[in-house]
Amino acid sequence: MRLENVWLRYHRRGPWVLRGIDVRIGPGEVAVVLGRNGVGKSTLLQVAAGVLRPDRGRVTDRPARVGWVPERFPSDQPFTVTRYLTGMARVAGLGRAAADEAVTSWTDRLGLSAFRAVRLPELSKGTAQKVGLAQAMLRTPGLLVLDEPWEGLDAATRELVPELIDEVLAAEGSVLVSDHRGETVRLPAARRWLVADGALCEETSSTDETIAVVEVAVPAARVAGTVARLRAEGHQVLRVRADASTAAPQARPAEPPVAAGAARPAEPLEVAGAARPAEPPRPAAGELAVPQSEVADPVVEPAAGEAR
Repeated sequence: MRLENVWLRYHRRGPWVLRGIDVRIGPGEVAVVLGRNGVGKSTLLQVAAGVLRPDRGRVTDRPARVGWVPERFPSDQPFTVTRYLTGMARVAGLGRAAADEAVTSWTDRLGLSAFRAVRLPELSKGTAQKVGLAQAMLRTPGLLVLDEPWEGLDAATRELVPELIDEVLAAEGSVLVSDHRGETVRLPAARRWLVADGALCEETSSTDETIAVVEVAVPAARVAGTVARLRAEGHQVLRVRADASTAAPQARPAEPPVAAGAARPAEPLEVAGAARPAEPPRPAAGELAVPQSEVADPVVEPAAGEAR
């Protein structure tokens, strides 16, 4: 599938939300769409899924079967879970028996068995999101488009999302997914599309790219927002810790007693003029890994072999 010179705006005289997008994704490929809130990520996904039509340009070679999971599932519909999923299975081209089998299989797999007779408006956000995942997978799609699929899900279902993606890829399908939680680190082979000001560029990484670790201090009340923003921009947040100055001092462990007449262990010797090997810096809380090219004058020099 290819987006060719795609432009889109929501009002005739409004600003362009997407500007000249030209990108291609092939069978068996997954691309993660990154960027800050409001830059056009969801709009791009909706154009790719066929939910929105571009004002200029076109989308070519879109697979016939598209699984679309919006960030917030539209649960204000007068159906029970079973009736809704059965109807969507029939729309996807499954016969009655196959539709019933698919609905049973996916409600069991996603932990929806107890909600089959519950009406959609009565579901919690997380449970409704599971229904959205189920309807997208009732028949394996040639293109799966996921907009923040981990949002609101329980831990067990979050672990399942990469499995669903792998199943689509194994069937030679394509996957587009946006994420601001940092969950897409579970997709190591994914391409990375960065959206900024309505334009798209693909991030390229090199296996021998130098990595720098930058320590950032923020007020405690802003930690969650800062972590989410950094992840949305494609950075890897290694750890978060409280300010060391507020931590209680720890007692130094006592040295083991030495028996009378026994020799104490010898202190390590240092050879005059020999340099002591430097220990690699350990990532401190609040540190994130960014490419060296993005740091003009990093304070912490990267250590060889340091993990991202």
